[in-house]
Amino acid sequence: MRIRDPIHGTLTLSDQEKALVDSRFYQRLRHVRQLGFGDLAFPGATHTRHAHSLGAMNVASRLFDAMTARTTMSAEARERFRSAVRLAVLSHDLGHMPLSHASESIAPPRSALGLPEWMGPDEGQASHEDYTAKLILDSSLTPLLTRVYAPLGITAAQVAGLVTGQFPDGARSGFTDGGLDWTPALRAIVSGELDADRMDYLLRDSFFTGVNYGRYDIEWILQNLSVEQKDGRAVMAMSKAAVFAFEDFLLSRYHMFLSVYYHHTSVSFDHMLRRYYVESPGEFEIPSDPEAFLECDDMALHLTLRRSKNEWAQRIVTRRGYRRVAQFTERDEGYDLGELSRALTEAGVAHFTIESRGVLSKYFEDGANPSLYVVDRSSGRLMEVADYTPLYQRFAGAVKLSRVYVKPEQVDEGRPIIARLTGGTRDEPS
Repeated sequence: MRIRDPIHGTLTLSDQEKALVDSRFYQRLRHVRQLGFGDLAFPGATHTRHAHSLGAMNVASRLFDAMTARTTMSAEARERFRSAVRLAVLSHDLGHMPLSHASESIAPPRSALGLPEWMGPDEGQASHEDYTAKLILDSSLTPLLTRVYAPLGITAAQVAGLVTGQFPDGARSGFTDGGLDWTPALRAIVSGELDADRMDYLLRDSFFTGVNYGRYDIEWILQNLSVEQKDGRAVMAMSKAAVFAFEDFLLSRYHMFLSVYYHHTSVSFDHMLRRYYVESPGEFEIPSDPEAFLECDDMALHLTLRRSKNEWAQRIVTRRGYRRVAQFTERDEGYDLGELSRALTEAGVAHFTIESRGVLSKYFEDGANPSLYVVDRSSGRLMEVADYTPLYQRFAGAVKLSRVYVKPEQVDEGRPIIARLTGGTRDEPS
């Protein structure tokens, strides 16, 4: 099966992958937009998680092929590992909820999903990754995956493990070849510093929003990837020649957060959706049952919002959002968000404040096993990428965007208050 994609050209799917794509669980992603409310700020951003997952799968196979080009991996392992990592990336967004991350605030308790013990303790709310694991491991999709992938020696538990990082006892052994554990390298392709998910969505989101910030040199990065051995494990490595391209990749993500993912319009509508969920509990729910989850998409949520009498729902439906009257970053001084909110409240100005935080690296944490290394080809020395590039130190702190939004009819009342309390430091009319 071949699919024409505006980002990567022609994508080829195997019969096994086609079986998943044709399933109701995957087709549901046609009705879950990649950027949630992003099209309110960028009209072209109507692309879906359906298209993104196909593109990410294509990138996953390119990463795998580039990394393993110079290895002595057996032909059987190469086919199995490549198929497994493509399947994991193709499946990675199956559990995403309507309008992306905003709806996770009303997800049921994790315990309601009945995940196996090896997935970790049943604490807190279920995440989209939890739902993805549930659909792979325990739904009507599971027997389909088992039937079509059993001939390749790939199990549902192994795929869920690559997606979540949690494996049952013995599942990792399925990714061993010649005494080398390939799990870390394969997992890095699915979710790591340089994973297929981010490598696709940066290019795709940049294309559909019409901004340039998400572009990076994917070809040079791919040409400089390899697999290296560390403590009996295969890890993703990058030659020093591509470090500058990787830094550009990191900065592309950073700038996309500032300009697109944290755009003041979509952030404010996310906030209003959360207010709707709080004030009208039960009007829209995220079902824990996998079969009911099939009907839980953007269209179902929009229909519920249109029928609701809730003020926030009606504002979302009619696109009558609050107006941004002030914006500050972590570099700005002379403002106190709490003081601004109190002053607006005392003046009877309806408003809300939002703080958005983002970091350069989503995955790297001190003490965690790194997912990407830099290799010195002349000596074979491996260095953790966070130690090699100064960008991690320069952007170690989170970027913070603090915003004040006011009811449109009260903008003229709110702006003087902001100006008085910030010494004139405020945002321009929007």
